[in-house]
Amino acid sequence: CETVILHVNGQEIETQPQGDAFTAEVQLTAGSNQVNAACTLPGGGEVRSDPVTYSVRLRQAPTAVIHIALADGQFLLDGSQSLPAEGTQAAIVDYMWSAREGNPVRLQEMVGEVKGQSISITPPTTDGEYYVRLRVRDEAGREDTSTTYFVVEDGQPRIPDYDSENPTWVETAVVYGVIPFLFGSPAFQAVTDRLDDLVGLGINALWLAPINVHPADDYGYAVEDYFELDPAYGTKEDFRALVQAAHERGIRVLMDFVPNHSSDTHPYFRDAEEHGQDSPYWDFYDRDASGNPTHGLPDWTNLPNFNYDNPEIQRMMIEAFSYWVRDFDVDDFRVDAAWAIRERRPEFWLPWRRELKRIKSDLLLLAEATAREPYYFENGFDAAYDWTYQVGGWAWRIMWDAYKLRLLSYNLTEALTNRPEGFHPDALIFRFLNNNDTGRRFITRLGEGINRVATALLLTLPGIPCIYTGDEYGLEFEPYQQLEPLVFEEQFLGLRDYHKKLINLRKSVPSLHSRLFSIITPDPVPQTVYTYIRYGEPSDTPVIVLLNFSEEPAEFQFDVPEQFNTLPGGSSLYDLLAEENLPALSGGRMQISVPAQTARVLAAQPEA
Repeated sequence: CETVILHVNGQEIETQPQGDAFTAEVQLTAGSNQVNAACTLPGGGEVRSDPVTYSVRLRQAPTAVIHIALADGQFLLDGSQSLPAEGTQAAIVDYMWSAREGNPVRLQEMVGEVKGQSISITPPTTDGEYYVRLRVRDEAGREDTSTTYFVVEDGQPRIPDYDSENPTWVETAVVYGVIPFLFGSPAFQAVTDRLDDLVGLGINALWLAPINVHPADDYGYAVEDYFELDPAYGTKEDFRALVQAAHERGIRVLMDFVPNHSSDTHPYFRDAEEHGQDSPYWDFYDRDASGNPTHGLPDWTNLPNFNYDNPEIQRMMIEAFSYWVRDFDVDDFRVDAAWAIRERRPEFWLPWRRELKRIKSDLLLLAEATAREPYYFENGFDAAYDWTYQVGGWAWRIMWDAYKLRLLSYNLTEALTNRPEGFHPDALIFRFLNNNDTGRRFITRLGEGINRVATALLLTLPGIPCIYTGDEYGLEFEPYQQLEPLVFEEQFLGLRDYHKKLINLRKSVPSLHSRLFSIITPDPVPQTVYTYIRYGEPSDTPVIVLLNFSEEPAEFQFDVPEQFNTLPGGSSLYDLLAEENLPALSGGRMQISVPAQTARVLAAQPEA
């Protein structure tokens, strides 16, 4: 070739021929880029290569960055550290600030959009979280938005620790785990159709099992494309409509995201398998000394680990998470196999958190990893699983697997306290009776009576409780075995209303959604009973929870907790669950009867 001209998206670019090859530096744009080469032959004539399509997943846009400071009683918000679009010289020309809807009171300086590289805000005196957005636009018209927040607490303003604090909505979160294809077909529409039922139940967050593209015979954890949705579930517009409909009902949406590994049918992995080290994706995957892909889950050889020592993988995955937040308003993430990335690249998670929180600062980031490890709460996550130190080891399993629930009280105390190590001060524990990995449903294995008491345990403990697909109806199935949509009809009379009442109590009684509790040790009773007190601020009404898993009635006797010392002698307590008064004091001690396989949630009698 005398000359080689590259045609890139209709533009001609001269190259530097070097023998049988040529080089050129080309700026690709976000989306699909059509590239081919034209060779000019000696003496005339031209030969063109077949076109090649390069898909760029990284968007080309500026990056809005907010720096917040508190000085002289004013919040100073500065956007001057915002960055131009990568690979361009297009300057940022507009900085536009606005208050997010839903703040406790209006910010007096924020009426509509306020223009300027920086702004000053007078802190309100009303307690709560206040969210402010910055939208930047560059010369090419490209935009980006960032969000931050500040806190007013006891009338005093403060800047939260964004690396560790979680937003206050999490304290009253009740998550509902959704297996989309079991709701009907197409799945996104079927889930949308059930939102009113879920609102009626009282949940305020949906955890969607994996919805990215995956093989037809897979549950969803073998991802083939992180930027696309399984077409069997519906279109991107269907998903956007689901998220919007959930938000209109006060429900947040968590995506189940799978950053540790891909499917072995992912185009990147297939290219690496076909071309070996000549593939540009060879180094996208973690490999042993022999060049074989590694697997965080040894039994799942179809799930090769990504190589998080490769900056391109880190960038790709952060962009994949961000895409669903920016473009679809996804609220939160459950992060599959977070523990496995920690083993290979422990420093990855904190920069990941900072980028996601830059976009949407009230995100909940849930690690599929044990809450017993302080690491997760110091490195990017708000919450983690109620596991033992063993991967996938449900902390409560030992209680239910014991013959006739022997040592239940002892085993439950061990699970709730993790003694002697305890939990990180910021530990927020994700609790459940069922999820995708627990096999047969809890009610199938242990029956309705124990299921009811365990549900009361789940919904009255500190942490984030999860009700999983069909729990409230007593549906019996196994997630990885069930292929046909479920029929959401009550299998046990009154079970849905029982869930609804407990959820309502959790959300409406401040002590039940605080992070504070104390175990009460009653006089010698069977190991199949358990009791604890829930309390919060001094002004909050304390609550005693009594759980009788036994098939026999139980009499609970114990010293009066200090939170109840003001009860007059002979006073009764009110069972918030059964809605009845109960004699509670006898001889200066608590003495309360609990029927077989029953839970009581007791508080001081409400004022007439």
